[in-house]
Amino acid sequence: MSKRKWFASTAPVLVALTGMCAVLATGCTKKKTEGEGAAAGGSPAAGGQAMPGVTATEIKIGQAMPYSGPASAYGVIGKGDLAYFQMINDKGGINGRKVNLVSLDDGYNPAKAVEQTHKLVENDGVAAVFNSLGTANNTAVQKYLNEKQIPQLFVATGADKWGAPKNFPWTMGWQPSYRQEAKVYAVYLLKNKPTAKLCVLYQNDDFGKDYLVGLREGLGDQYDKLVVKTASYEVTDPTVDSQLVALQGAGCDALLSAATPKFGAQAIRKVYDLGWKPFHMISNVSISRAAVLQPAGLDKSTGVVTAAYLKDPSDPRYDDDPAMTAYRAWLKQYLPGIDPSDGNALYAYAVSGTFAKVLAQCGNDLSRTNLMKQAASLSNLEIPVLLSGVVIHTSADDFRPISQMALSRFNGHYFEPIGDLITAD
Repeated sequence: MSKRKWFASTAPVLVALTGMCAVLATGCTKKKTEGEGAAAGGSPAAGGQAMPGVTATEIKIGQAMPYSGPASAYGVIGKGDLAYFQMINDKGGINGRKVNLVSLDDGYNPAKAVEQTHKLVENDGVAAVFNSLGTANNTAVQKYLNEKQIPQLFVATGADKWGAPKNFPWTMGWQPSYRQEAKVYAVYLLKNKPTAKLCVLYQNDDFGKDYLVGLREGLGDQYDKLVVKTASYEVTDPTVDSQLVALQGAGCDALLSAATPKFGAQAIRKVYDLGWKPFHMISNVSISRAAVLQPAGLDKSTGVVTAAYLKDPSDPRYDDDPAMTAYRAWLKQYLPGIDPSDGNALYAYAVSGTFAKVLAQCGNDLSRTNLMKQAASLSNLEIPVLLSGVVIHTSADDFRPISQMALSRFNGHYFEPIGDLITAD
Protein backbone atom coordinates (compact mmCIF):
# COMPACT_ATOMS: atom_id res chain seq x y z
CA MET A 1 0.00 0.00 0.00
CA SER A 2 1.38 3.44 -0.87
CA LYS A 3 2.08 6.03 1.84
CA ARG A 4 -0.64 8.25 0.41
CA LYS A 5 -3.26 5.48 0.52
CA TRP A 6 -2.18 4.42 4.00
CA PHE A 7 -2.51 7.90 5.43
CA ALA A 8 -5.82 8.41 3.70
CA SER A 9 -7.22 5.22 5.18
CA THR A 10 -5.62 5.50 8.62
CA ALA A 11 -5.94 9.19 9.39
CA PRO A 12 -9.75 9.14 9.67
CA VAL A 13 -9.43 6.48 12.36
CA LEU A 14 -6.98 8.63 14.25
CA VAL A 15 -9.28 11.59 13.88
CA ALA A 16 -12.15 9.65 15.38
CA LEU A 17 -9.98 8.69 18.31
CA THR A 18 -8.23 11.96 18.96
CA GLY A 19 -10.44 14.71 17.59
CA MET A 20 -7.68 15.96 15.35
CA CYS A 21 -9.87 16.79 12.38
CA ALA A 22 -8.06 20.09 11.89
CA VAL A 23 -5.02 18.17 10.62
CA LEU A 24 -7.00 16.68 7.74
CA ALA A 25 -9.76 19.09 6.89
CA THR A 26 -10.91 22.60 7.64
CA GLY A 27 -14.12 23.62 9.22
CA CYS A 28 -14.12 20.85 11.87
CA THR A 29 -14.59 21.61 15.54
CA LYS A 30 -11.43 20.59 17.43
CA LYS A 31 -11.76 18.73 20.70
CA LYS A 32 -9.16 18.66 23.41
CA THR A 33 -7.76 15.19 24.06
CA GLU A 34 -4.96 13.77 26.15
CA GLY A 35 -2.77 13.28 23.11
CA GLU A 36 -3.38 16.45 21.14
CA GLY A 37 -5.31 18.86 23.33
CA ALA A 38 -4.29 22.23 24.64
CA ALA A 39 -1.81 22.08 27.49
CA ALA A 40 0.43 24.41 29.41
CA GLY A 41 2.89 25.78 26.91
CA GLY A 42 0.78 24.54 24.01
CA SER A 43 0.68 26.62 20.85
CA PRO A 44 -1.01 26.40 17.48
CA ALA A 45 0.92 23.86 15.39
CA ALA A 46 -1.31 23.95 12.30
CA GLY A 47 -4.77 25.19 11.51
CA GLY A 48 -5.21 26.66 14.99
CA GLN A 49 -4.49 23.31 16.64
CA ALA A 50 -2.90 23.48 20.09
CA MET A 51 0.06 21.17 20.68
CA PRO A 52 1.76 20.37 23.97
CA GLY A 53 5.45 21.17 23.77
CA VAL A 54 5.14 23.42 20.72
CA THR A 55 5.24 27.21 20.85
CA ALA A 56 6.01 29.81 18.23
CA THR A 57 9.69 29.56 19.18
CA GLU A 58 10.22 26.08 20.64
CA ILE A 59 9.71 22.35 20.13
CA LYS A 60 10.04 20.48 23.41
CA ILE A 61 10.89 16.75 23.24
CA GLY A 62 11.99 14.32 25.90
CA GLN A 63 13.93 11.12 26.52
CA ALA A 64 15.03 8.76 29.28
CA MET A 65 18.69 7.68 29.28
CA PRO A 66 20.91 5.47 31.47
CA TYR A 67 23.27 8.10 32.80
CA SER A 68 23.76 5.74 35.74
CA GLY A 69 23.40 2.01 36.30
CA PRO A 70 24.74 -1.08 34.47
CA ALA A 71 24.42 0.49 30.99
CA SER A 72 25.79 3.93 31.84
CA ALA A 73 28.23 3.71 28.91
CA TYR A 74 25.22 4.53 26.76
CA GLY A 75 24.86 7.86 28.55
CA VAL A 76 27.10 9.30 25.85
CA ILE A 77 24.15 8.94 23.47
CA GLY A 78 21.99 11.26 25.56
CA LYS A 79 24.84 13.75 25.84
CA GLY A 80 25.32 13.53 22.09
CA ASP A 81 21.63 14.15 21.40
CA LEU A 82 21.71 17.24 23.60
CA ALA A 83 24.87 18.48 21.91
CA TYR A 84 23.45 17.91 18.42
CA PHE A 85 20.37 20.00 19.08
CA GLN A 86 22.49 22.67 20.74
CA MET A 87 24.33 22.89 17.42
CA ILE A 88 21.01 23.08 15.57
CA ASN A 89 19.77 25.81 17.91
CA ASP A 90 22.99 27.79 17.50
CA LYS A 91 22.26 27.79 13.77
CA GLY A 92 18.76 29.17 14.30
CA GLY A 93 16.76 26.04 15.05
CA ILE A 94 14.37 24.23 12.70
CA ASN A 95 11.85 26.30 10.75
CA GLY A 96 12.31 29.12 13.22
CA ARG A 97 11.91 27.01 16.36
CA LYS A 98 14.60 25.92 18.82
CA VAL A 99 14.61 22.28 19.93
CA ASN A 100 14.42 21.84 23.69
CA LEU A 101 15.43 18.25 24.57
CA VAL A 102 14.68 17.24 28.16
CA SER A 103 16.93 14.25 28.93
CA LEU A 104 16.35 12.39 32.22
CA ASP A 105 18.27 9.58 33.91
CA ASP A 106 16.47 6.24 34.33
CA GLY A 107 19.46 4.14 35.42
CA TYR A 108 18.53 1.48 32.80
CA ASN A 109 15.69 0.52 35.14
CA PRO A 110 12.25 -0.06 33.54
CA ALA A 111 10.38 1.14 36.61
CA LYS A 112 12.39 4.34 36.65
CA ALA A 113 11.85 4.70 32.89
CA VAL A 114 8.09 4.62 33.50
CA GLU A 115 8.41 7.29 36.18
CA GLN A 116 10.58 9.55 34.04
CA THR A 117 8.46 9.14 30.92
CA HIS A 118 5.31 10.03 32.85
CA LYS A 119 7.15 13.11 34.12
CA LEU A 120 8.15 14.10 30.59
CA VAL A 121 4.58 13.80 29.34
CA GLU A 122 2.53 14.99 32.28
CA ASN A 123 4.83 17.53 33.93
CA ASP A 124 7.17 18.73 31.20
CA GLY A 125 4.53 18.55 28.46
CA VAL A 126 6.79 17.23 25.69
CA ALA A 127 5.48 16.95 22.15
CA ALA A 128 7.21 13.62 21.57
CA VAL A 129 9.60 11.14 23.13
CA PHE A 130 12.83 10.73 21.17
CA ASN A 131 15.57 8.09 21.32
CA SER A 132 14.92 6.80 24.84
CA LEU A 133 17.26 3.88 25.42
CA GLY A 134 16.80 0.25 26.32
CA THR A 135 14.57 -2.59 25.17
CA ALA A 136 12.98 -3.31 28.54
CA ASN A 137 12.62 0.38 29.32
CA ASN A 138 10.90 1.26 26.05
CA THR A 139 8.68 -1.79 26.36
CA ALA A 140 7.57 -0.57 29.78
CA VAL A 141 6.28 2.74 28.34
CA GLN A 142 5.23 1.69 24.83
CA LYS A 143 1.58 0.97 25.63
CA TYR A 144 1.25 4.17 27.69
CA LEU A 145 2.66 6.36 24.91
CA ASN A 146 0.59 4.68 22.21
CA GLU A 147 -2.62 5.01 24.21
CA LYS A 148 -1.89 8.72 24.60
CA GLN A 149 -0.92 8.93 20.92
CA ILE A 150 2.47 10.43 21.69
CA PRO A 151 5.24 9.70 19.17
CA GLN A 152 7.86 7.32 20.57
CA LEU A 153 10.37 7.96 17.84
CA PHE A 154 13.70 6.43 16.93
CA VAL A 155 14.03 4.47 20.16
CA ALA A 156 17.63 3.61 21.03
CA THR A 157 17.20 -0.14 20.89
CA GLY A 158 17.10 -2.59 18.03
CA ALA A 159 14.31 -4.84 19.29
CA ASP A 160 12.37 -6.03 16.28
CA LYS A 161 9.01 -5.10 17.82
CA TRP A 162 9.61 -1.40 17.23
CA GLY A 163 8.75 -2.06 13.59
CA ALA A 164 5.11 -3.08 14.16
CA PRO A 165 2.91 -0.14 13.06
CA LYS A 166 -0.30 -2.18 13.02
CA ASN A 167 0.01 -2.85 16.75
CA PHE A 168 1.92 0.26 17.86
CA PRO A 169 1.46 3.04 15.30
CA TRP A 170 3.17 5.65 17.51
CA THR A 171 6.45 3.73 18.03
CA MET A 172 9.35 3.56 15.58
CA GLY A 173 12.91 2.26 15.85
CA TRP A 174 15.95 3.59 13.97
CA GLN A 175 18.94 1.26 13.95
CA PRO A 176 18.84 -2.17 12.29
CA SER A 177 16.92 -4.55 14.52
CA TYR A 178 18.76 -7.20 16.50
CA ARG A 179 16.84 -9.82 14.55
CA GLN A 180 18.04 -8.30 11.27
CA GLU A 181 21.60 -8.09 12.58
CA ALA A 182 21.56 -11.76 13.57
CA LYS A 183 20.29 -12.67 10.10
CA VAL A 184 23.31 -10.87 8.63
CA TYR A 185 25.61 -13.03 10.76
CA ALA A 186 23.68 -16.12 9.67
CA VAL A 187 23.97 -15.24 5.98
CA TYR A 188 27.72 -14.74 6.37
CA LEU A 189 28.23 -18.01 8.23
CA LEU A 190 26.27 -20.06 5.71
CA LYS A 191 28.34 -18.62 2.88
CA ASN A 192 31.77 -18.53 4.48
CA LYS A 193 31.73 -20.97 7.42
CA PRO A 194 29.03 -23.56 6.64
CA THR A 195 30.51 -26.14 9.01
CA ALA A 196 30.92 -23.78 11.96
CA LYS A 197 30.06 -24.87 15.47
CA LEU A 198 28.34 -21.80 16.87
CA CYS A 199 27.81 -20.86 20.50
CA VAL A 200 25.65 -17.90 21.57
CA LEU A 201 25.91 -15.73 24.67
CA TYR A 202 22.81 -13.59 25.06
CA GLN A 203 21.17 -11.23 27.51
CA ASN A 204 18.05 -12.87 28.96
CA ASP A 205 15.49 -10.35 27.74
CA ASP A 206 13.96 -9.19 24.47
CA PHE A 207 17.30 -7.68 23.45
CA GLY A 208 19.17 -10.97 23.59
CA LYS A 209 16.33 -13.21 22.48
CA ASP A 210 15.88 -11.27 19.25
CA TYR A 211 19.30 -12.52 18.19
CA LEU A 212 18.20 -16.12 18.64
CA VAL A 213 15.11 -15.44 16.53
CA GLY A 214 17.20 -13.85 13.78
CA LEU A 215 19.71 -16.69 13.79
CA ARG A 216 16.95 -19.26 13.47
CA GLU A 217 15.40 -17.35 10.57
CA GLY A 218 18.73 -16.82 8.84
CA LEU A 219 20.10 -20.33 9.30
CA GLY A 220 16.80 -22.05 8.54
CA ASP A 221 17.07 -25.83 8.56
CA GLN A 222 20.80 -25.51 9.37
CA TYR A 223 20.15 -23.92 12.77
CA ASP A 224 20.23 -27.15 14.78
CA LYS A 225 23.38 -28.26 12.95
CA LEU A 226 25.34 -25.05 13.45
CA VAL A 227 24.15 -23.83 16.86
CA VAL A 228 25.81 -26.11 19.40
CA LYS A 229 25.05 -24.32 22.67
CA THR A 230 23.50 -21.13 24.04
CA ALA A 231 23.94 -19.46 27.43
CA SER A 232 22.08 -16.49 28.87
CA TYR A 233 22.95 -13.93 31.50
CA GLU A 234 20.93 -11.44 33.55
CA VAL A 235 21.64 -7.73 33.39
CA THR A 236 22.18 -7.87 37.17
CA ASP A 237 24.89 -10.58 36.92
CA PRO A 238 28.35 -9.38 37.98
CA THR A 239 30.14 -11.19 35.14
CA VAL A 240 29.58 -13.63 32.26
CA ASP A 241 32.73 -15.62 32.97
CA SER A 242 30.99 -18.87 33.90
CA GLN A 243 28.80 -18.77 30.79
CA LEU A 244 31.83 -18.35 28.53
CA VAL A 245 33.68 -21.21 30.21
CA ALA A 246 30.67 -23.44 29.55
CA LEU A 247 30.44 -22.32 25.92
CA GLN A 248 34.12 -22.95 25.32
CA GLY A 249 33.66 -26.41 26.78
CA ALA A 250 31.04 -27.17 24.13
CA GLY A 251 33.77 -27.13 21.49
CA CYS A 252 32.54 -24.14 19.51
CA ASP A 253 34.74 -22.45 16.91
CA ALA A 254 32.34 -19.51 16.44
CA LEU A 255 30.73 -17.30 19.07
CA LEU A 256 28.04 -14.63 18.96
CA SER A 257 28.01 -12.35 22.00
CA ALA A 258 24.60 -10.66 22.06
CA ALA A 259 25.57 -8.36 24.90
CA THR A 260 25.42 -4.75 26.07
CA PRO A 261 28.73 -2.83 26.51
CA LYS A 262 29.64 -3.90 30.06
CA PHE A 263 29.17 -7.57 29.26
CA GLY A 264 30.54 -7.21 25.75
CA ALA A 265 33.85 -5.99 27.19
CA GLN A 266 33.81 -8.84 29.70
CA ALA A 267 33.16 -11.38 26.93
CA ILE A 268 36.05 -10.14 24.82
CA ARG A 269 38.43 -10.20 27.77
CA LYS A 270 37.36 -13.63 29.05
CA VAL A 271 37.56 -15.25 25.60
CA TYR A 272 41.11 -13.95 25.33
CA ASP A 273 42.05 -15.07 28.84
CA LEU A 274 40.73 -18.56 28.12
CA GLY A 275 43.00 -18.82 25.11
CA TRP A 276 39.90 -19.46 23.06
CA LYS A 277 40.05 -18.28 19.45
CA PRO A 278 36.54 -18.53 18.00
CA PHE A 279 35.24 -16.46 15.10
CA HIS A 280 33.85 -13.93 17.57
CA MET A 281 30.85 -11.86 16.47
CA ILE A 282 29.65 -9.20 18.86
CA SER A 283 26.53 -7.01 18.93
CA ASN A 284 26.87 -3.78 17.01
CA VAL A 285 25.71 -1.89 20.13
CA SER A 286 28.84 -3.13 21.92
CA ILE A 287 31.70 -2.25 19.61
CA SER A 288 32.45 1.30 20.76
CA ARG A 289 36.21 1.69 20.92
CA ALA A 290 36.03 3.97 23.96
CA ALA A 291 33.29 2.14 25.88
CA VAL A 292 34.07 -1.51 25.04
CA LEU A 293 37.24 -2.26 23.09
CA GLN A 294 39.64 -0.13 25.11
CA PRO A 295 38.30 -1.34 28.50
CA ALA A 296 38.59 -4.92 27.24
CA GLY A 297 42.03 -4.24 25.77
CA LEU A 298 42.67 -3.43 22.13
CA ASP A 299 44.99 -6.42 21.83
CA LYS A 300 42.33 -8.69 23.30
CA SER A 301 39.70 -7.18 20.98
CA THR A 302 41.67 -7.78 17.81
CA GLY A 303 39.74 -10.10 15.52
CA VAL A 304 36.22 -9.47 16.83
CA VAL A 305 33.60 -9.07 14.12
CA THR A 306 30.42 -7.01 13.99
CA ALA A 307 27.72 -6.03 11.52
CA ALA A 308 28.20 -2.32 10.89
CA TYR A 309 26.06 0.42 9.34
CA LEU A 310 27.96 3.50 10.55
CA LYS A 311 31.41 4.60 9.44
CA ASP A 312 34.19 3.82 11.93
CA PRO A 313 35.66 7.11 13.24
CA SER A 314 39.01 5.35 13.77
CA ASP A 315 39.31 4.14 10.17
CA PRO A 316 41.99 6.20 8.35
CA ARG A 317 39.95 5.91 5.15
CA TYR A 318 37.66 8.53 6.69
CA ASP A 319 40.35 10.98 7.78
CA ASP A 320 39.37 13.35 4.98
CA ASP A 321 35.76 12.26 4.61
CA PRO A 322 33.63 15.46 4.68
CA ALA A 323 30.93 13.88 6.86
CA MET A 324 33.41 12.54 9.41
CA THR A 325 35.31 15.82 9.38
CA ALA A 326 32.06 17.60 10.25
CA TYR A 327 31.35 15.02 12.98
CA ARG A 328 34.76 15.51 14.59
CA ALA A 329 34.41 19.29 14.44
CA TRP A 330 30.97 19.07 16.09
CA LEU A 331 32.36 16.82 18.82
CA LYS A 332 35.31 19.11 19.47
CA GLN A 333 33.03 22.12 19.87
CA TYR A 334 30.05 20.63 21.71
CA LEU A 335 31.39 17.53 23.52
CA PRO A 336 35.11 18.19 23.95
CA GLY A 337 35.51 15.51 26.61
CA ILE A 338 34.23 12.67 24.43
CA ASP A 339 36.58 10.46 22.41
CA PRO A 340 35.73 10.80 18.67
CA SER A 341 36.14 7.01 18.36
CA ASP A 342 33.23 6.41 20.75
CA GLY A 343 30.60 4.86 18.51
CA ASN A 344 27.86 5.99 20.90
CA ALA A 345 28.65 9.61 20.07
CA LEU A 346 28.53 8.88 16.33
CA TYR A 347 25.22 7.07 16.79
CA ALA A 348 23.77 10.10 18.59
CA TYR A 349 24.97 12.39 15.80
CA ALA A 350 23.31 10.21 13.15
CA VAL A 351 19.99 9.54 14.86
CA SER A 352 19.61 13.17 15.94
CA GLY A 353 20.32 14.22 12.38
CA THR A 354 17.54 11.93 11.19
CA PHE A 355 15.08 13.38 13.70
CA ALA A 356 16.05 16.89 12.66
CA LYS A 357 15.18 15.94 9.05
CA VAL A 358 11.77 14.73 10.19
CA LEU A 359 11.09 17.94 12.10
CA ALA A 360 12.13 19.98 9.08
CA GLN A 361 9.75 18.00 6.85
CA CYS A 362 6.90 18.81 9.23
CA GLY A 363 7.13 22.48 8.30
CA ASN A 364 4.73 24.41 10.47
CA ASP A 365 2.44 21.41 11.05
CA LEU A 366 3.92 19.99 14.24
CA SER A 367 0.88 17.97 15.20
CA ARG A 368 1.71 14.53 16.50
CA THR A 369 -0.06 12.90 13.58
CA ASN A 370 2.02 14.82 11.06
CA LEU A 371 5.19 14.04 13.00
CA MET A 372 4.49 10.31 12.65
CA LYS A 373 3.43 10.76 9.03
CA GLN A 374 6.73 12.43 8.17
CA ALA A 375 8.75 9.83 10.11
CA ALA A 376 6.98 7.18 8.03
CA SER A 377 7.74 9.01 4.78
CA LEU A 378 11.53 8.89 4.58
CA SER A 379 12.56 7.81 1.09
CA ASN A 380 16.18 6.76 0.61
CA LEU A 381 17.39 9.40 3.04
CA GLU A 382 21.18 9.63 3.17
CA ILE A 383 22.79 10.43 6.49
CA PRO A 384 26.43 11.06 5.52
CA VAL A 385 28.01 9.20 8.46
CA LEU A 386 26.27 5.97 7.47
CA LEU A 387 28.28 3.48 5.43
CA SER A 388 28.25 4.16 1.70
CA GLY A 389 25.12 2.60 0.24
CA VAL A 390 23.16 2.51 3.50
CA VAL A 391 20.02 4.62 3.25
CA ILE A 392 17.06 5.30 5.51
CA HIS A 393 13.69 4.27 4.14
CA THR A 394 10.33 4.13 5.89
CA SER A 395 6.72 3.79 4.87
CA ALA A 396 3.34 3.35 6.52
CA ASP A 397 3.93 -0.38 6.91
CA ASP A 398 7.72 -0.30 7.32
CA PHE A 399 8.91 1.17 10.61
CA ARG A 400 12.47 -0.22 10.31
CA PRO A 401 14.47 2.72 8.90
CA ILE A 402 17.80 0.88 8.39
CA SER A 403 18.10 -2.71 7.19
CA GLN A 404 21.53 -2.81 5.51
CA MET A 405 24.72 -3.85 7.26
CA ALA A 406 28.20 -5.10 6.35
CA LEU A 407 30.48 -7.33 8.41
CA SER A 408 33.68 -5.73 9.68
CA ARG A 409 36.62 -7.10 11.68
CA PHE A 410 38.62 -5.14 14.28
CA ASN A 411 42.31 -5.14 13.38
CA GLY A 412 43.56 -3.66 16.63
CA HIS A 413 43.10 -0.10 15.41
CA TYR A 414 39.79 0.08 13.52
CA PHE A 415 37.14 -2.09 11.86
CA GLU A 416 37.93 -3.32 8.35
CA PRO A 417 35.11 -4.46 6.04
CA ILE A 418 35.16 -8.20 5.32
CA GLY A 419 32.08 -8.34 3.15
CA ASP A 420 29.58 -6.42 1.06
CA LEU A 421 26.37 -4.81 2.30
CA ILE A 422 23.73 -7.36 3.23
CA THR A 423 20.07 -6.42 3.36
CA ALA A 424 18.51 -8.40 6.19
CA ASP A 425 14.93 -8.08 4.99
